[in-house]
Amino acid sequence: MEWILKSYEELSKRELHIIFKERVQVFVVEQNCPYPEVDGDDDQAEHLWLEDQGEIVAYCRLFPSGVKYEEASIGRIFVKEERRGEGHAKVLLEKALHTILQLWGEKAIKIQAQHYLNTFYTSLGFSNISDVYLEDGIPHVDMLLTTAQN
Repeated sequence: MEWILKSYEELSKRELHIIFKERVQVFVVEQNCPYPEVDGDDDQAEHLWLEDQGEIVAYCRLFPSGVKYEEASIGRIFVKEERRGEGHAKVLLEKALHTILQLWGEKAIKIQAQHYLNTFYTSLGFSNISDVYLEDGIPHVDMLLTTAQN
């Protein structure tokens, strides 16, 4: 298995196709949530994923501050359904946090988290900064992590 971090420009057509396919499978099909998954923001993101023999096991996209929010952000976080429970989500987020905070030198990260994952994200240092709200019919909460919390 190999961790990969690439800008949009570095992605091959095949990699981009696989990323879109897997994100649609998780966020549209699996969650039964029809929404425009390919949102036009991918070209502003760094894409981080764990690959196992050509298969994306875990994935997220990273944005510097000023793109999605005033703070840096992480989004489209998923672990492939049949690979959940193997610890990939925690390692994925640890790698994402390291990239944004240590390598990029950002001071804060804001995410829109699905509410049922609140405990997972708080265990990584995020704090709730909003009440629970519906986003595409799914309960979410805005969360923030700052370097003062690390």
